[in-house]
Amino acid sequence: MQTADSNTQKALWYDEPHSGWERVKEAFRRDWEQTKADLGGKAPDLDQNVGDTVRQALGKEPIPPPDVPNRLEERWEDVERAIRYGYAARRHFTEQSAWDEEFETRLREEWDTTSPPRPWQEVQPFVYRGWMGP
Repeated sequence: MQTADSNTQKALWYDEPHSGWERVKEAFRRDWEQTKADLGGKAPDLDQNVGDTVRQALGKEPIPPPDVPNRLEERWEDVERAIRYGYAARRHFTEQSAWDEEFETRLREEWDTTSPPRPWQEVQPFVYRGWMGP
């Protein structure tokens, strides 16, 4: 069977990309673009480091749109609600010792039901920051 982007044959074990491939591919693309920027190329500085790449590939950190840095300069007024939400969650859920996927899903679902001004994907890093504290 021919691959979509070349005339080479696929390995016998290779079927179709797994569902996580698109996420992993985008995380690695961002890492590649950052490497080019770090080496003086014309690529935009995405503020991407290896930790970002790993968290994004695993689905533990949202992937910003192309050419958008990971850590945007935010005004306090735009992020205070999300940070406060994370801080309040830490104080309320005292039995929750670690931030894990199940807990994040719970917080996301509760966030989404409050008709927030910004979607979870945009505020998750700030909620987490509030959870972790100063």
